[in-house]
Amino acid sequence: MSQNPLIEPLKNFDKALPFDQITADHFIPAVEHWVIDAKKNIQHILDNPNTPTFENVIFALEKSSERLDQASLTFGNLEVANGDEKIHEVGKKLYPLLASFSSDITLNSALFEKIKYVYDHKKDFSLTVEESRLLDKTYLSFTRNGALLDATKKDALRKIDQELSTLGPQFSEHVLKATNAFEMVLEASDLDGLPESAIEAARDLAMSKGMQGKYIFNLQIPSYLPLVTYSKRRDLREKAFRAYNSRAVEGPLSNQDLIKKILKLKRERAQLLGFKDHADFVLQERMAQTSTQVTSFLKRLQDVSFVAAEKDLKEVSDFAYEMDKLNDFRSWDFAYYSEKLKEKKYSFNEEDLRPYFKLENVVNGVFEHARKLYGIVFKENTQLPVYHPDVKSYEIYREDNQAYLGLFYTDFFPRQTKKGGAWMTLFREQGYFDGDVRRPHVSIVCNFTKPTATKPSLLTYDEVRTLFHEFGHALHGILSDCRHRSMSGPNVYWDFVELPSQIMENWVNEKESLDLYARHYETNDLIPKDLVDKLVRSQKYLAGWASLRQVQLGTLDMAWHTADPGTITDVQKFEDNAVSVFRLLPKIDGMNTSCSFSHIFAGGYSAGYYSYKWAEVLDADAFEYFKEKGIFNKEVAARFRDNVLSKGGSEHPMELYKKFRGREPDANALLRRDGLI
Repeated sequence: MSQNPLIEPLKNFDKALPFDQITADHFIPAVEHWVIDAKKNIQHILDNPNTPTFENVIFALEKSSERLDQASLTFGNLEVANGDEKIHEVGKKLYPLLASFSSDITLNSALFEKIKYVYDHKKDFSLTVEESRLLDKTYLSFTRNGALLDATKKDALRKIDQELSTLGPQFSEHVLKATNAFEMVLEASDLDGLPESAIEAARDLAMSKGMQGKYIFNLQIPSYLPLVTYSKRRDLREKAFRAYNSRAVEGPLSNQDLIKKILKLKRERAQLLGFKDHADFVLQERMAQTSTQVTSFLKRLQDVSFVAAEKDLKEVSDFAYEMDKLNDFRSWDFAYYSEKLKEKKYSFNEEDLRPYFKLENVVNGVFEHARKLYGIVFKENTQLPVYHPDVKSYEIYREDNQAYLGLFYTDFFPRQTKKGGAWMTLFREQGYFDGDVRRPHVSIVCNFTKPTATKPSLLTYDEVRTLFHEFGHALHGILSDCRHRSMSGPNVYWDFVELPSQIMENWVNEKESLDLYARHYETNDLIPKDLVDKLVRSQKYLAGWASLRQVQLGTLDMAWHTADPGTITDVQKFEDNAVSVFRLLPKIDGMNTSCSFSHIFAGGYSAGYYSYKWAEVLDADAFEYFKEKGIFNKEVAARFRDNVLSKGGSEHPMELYKKFRGREPDANALLRRDGLI
C-alpha cells in the first residue's frame, strides 16, 4: 500500500484525522507499522546508558506509541460507531496484534527493571503531583499485567490476553446483530396509542425498505421505547419486550458460552497476578477499593430502594386494574401503565415535552451551558473530514482570549453499523503528542430519534438527559489541562468517571436552564413554566423502581465477577439466582440480561457497574453546592473546572473532590434528591 493515511503525516487542521481517506484496509498495515516504530522507541529507552529517570524512562515510554495509540483508538471508535462487516473482520486480526504488542511491553523484564528503579528512587526526583501519579500508574500497570511473574506464568498471561482481546468484540458484535435481526412490520390498525413521532419514524423506515403503507418497529431504542411505553396493544408490547430482553440468549448469536469463557479467563488472569478474583483485581484501582465495600454500598441502597419499588409497583399495578381490569400484571405492562399513571397524577405526558426539544436547539443549549459555566464556545467546521455524513465537527475556544481548546465531533442517529447506547470517546487525548502538549479531539456518539420527512429530530426527555450526560463526559476531555495523555481527561478511577457526566443531567430539570434552548420547534415559544413544574414534580415518580433496577445490575455484575466460573454451568440459572432477591414481577422464561450486558462483558464496566450509583452520590452532593450558590454560579463552576474537569487522573479523586466541595461527599445527598429519605 503506497500511501496510508494512518501512517502519513497528519496535515488537517490541528492534525485532525483524514476520515475521508481511511478505509478498513488501512488499519492492519498501520498498526503493524506503528508497532515497529514503538518497539524502536522502547529499544532506545533500554539502550540508554544513563541512570533511569522519570524523563528518560516514564515520559519516554508515554511518548513511545503515540501514533499506534491513535490508530488503535480510531479503529475501536469506528468499529462501534460505523462498523460494517469488513471492519469486524479486521478487528479479529487487529485486536490480537495489539494484545501481543501490549504483552511484549508489559512483560519486558529489562524495561520493568528501569521502571522499578525510578519507582524505588522516586524520592530522589523532584516530581510534580501529576508526574508522581504517572509513575505510580506505570509501575502498577506493569505489575498488574505480569511484570513480576516468572517466564511460565508470563506465557500463560500472554495467551489469556490474546484470547480476551477477541472475546469482548465478539460479544458486542453478537448483541448488535441480534438487535438488528428483529423487525415488527405493522399495519395502520396496529398503531393505537402510539405517538405521531414514532408512527412517522416507523413509516419512513418501512418506505426505505420498499414497504409502502406499512410501519416497521425494531429494537433500536428510539423505536423500541415508544412501542412498549405507548402501544395499547398488549400483545405487541409483549412481543417487543420479549425480543429485546432475549437478545443473544439462544441460537447462533448466543453469548452464553462467551460469558463463561470471558469469566474463566478473567479469573485465571486475576489469580495469576495474585488476586482472589477479577473483582479484587479491578477494585485495586477504584475509590471503592474492595468488593466488600461495593457490596455494602449496594446493599444499603437495595434496602431503601426495594421498599420504595414495592410501593411503586403496587401503585402502577393497582392503576392497571382500575383502568383495564388487568389482573395478571407483567413486565411488559410496566412502562405502559406507569406512563398512563404519570399522566393522571401530574397531568403530564413526556411526549408533551418533545416539541420543545429540537435536536439542534438542545445542542446549542449544551454549548450555551458550557459558555455560561466554563467560558468556552463551539464553532462548527464544515471543512473537516468526518467518518459518516451524520457526523458534525466543531472547533472549541475560550471565550475571553480565543485560546484554542480542541475539536469536538457529534454523531447522533442510529444505524445498523452502530451499536446501541450512547458514549463519549476521544480520537486524540489531551496531552503530549507529536512534540508538544496538544488539545484533545473529543466525540460523543448517541442513538437519538431521527428526523422524518415532515419533522426535525425531536428528542424525548431521556434523550435530552443523555445528551447532557455525554456532554459532561466531553467537558472532562475538553477542559483537561495535563501534560501527560494517560493522566488527562476521563483517565480517572472508573467510579469517579461518571461524576462529570451525571452532574450535567441536573441542569435538565431547571427552568433557568431549559429557557436557554427549550423552544417549540414550530412557534419558537419557550417551554411553559407549568409544563416544567409538572416535569419537576414528576421527577421523584418511580425513583425507587429506577434505583432498584440500577442496584440490581450492579449486584449482578459483582456476582459474575466474584463467583468461581468453574461452578457456573448455566448462565440463565446463575443470573436468576443472583437477582432473585430483587424480583418483584414473575420471571419470564427465555429472558436474560447478562447475554446483552455489553457494559460488563464488552466494555470497561466489569466489576464496575456499581460506579453509576457511586457517582450519583457524588453528583447529587456536588449539585447541591450549585443549587446553594446558583446553578450558573461562576465561582462554583470554576472550582469544579479547576479541581475536577481539568485535573484528569493527576491526583486521587477523593482529594480532587474535597478541593472542590471543601469536604467529603454526603452519602445521603442521593437519597434526598430521589425522595427516598
